Amino acid sequence: MVRYIDMDHITDEAFDALITRAMDELPQEYITGLDNVAIVQADDPSSEQKEKMHLDNNHLLLGLYEGIPLPARGAGYTFVLPDKITLFKHPLLRISHDQASFFENTKRTLWHEMAHFYGLNHGDMDRLQQKNA
Repeated sequence: MVRYIDMDHITDEAFDALITRAMDELPQEYITGLDNVAIVQADDPSSEQKEKMHLDNNHLLLGLYEGIPLPARGAGYTFVLPDKITLFKHPLLRISHDQASFFENTKRTLWHEMAHFYGLNHGDMDRLQQKNA
């Protein structure tokens, strides 16, 4: 069931429902493999996140993976806080022209941040996208 989203006033609950829907539509083997990863939302990146990513006011951050990528986890990877994937509502809204594009942008961003968890860099992602196009 598709519910109408007021693009000017999307609630956190509606955004959370879109994130859940996006997770349901992504390949489930990648979702179930997200070991020790929290998926959260925020309106905008914090000043610390912007600084960490070297962002200026001319760039948007749609999502962010913070943690230890799966291939870098060794035998000593125990008793650590969860990694975090954050999806940023306001930047995603800024690049979306309707609710369908907002959902697709959210899903694409979630997939992109999950790829970082699996150890893929932007070059790897570009190659995979070209291969699958």
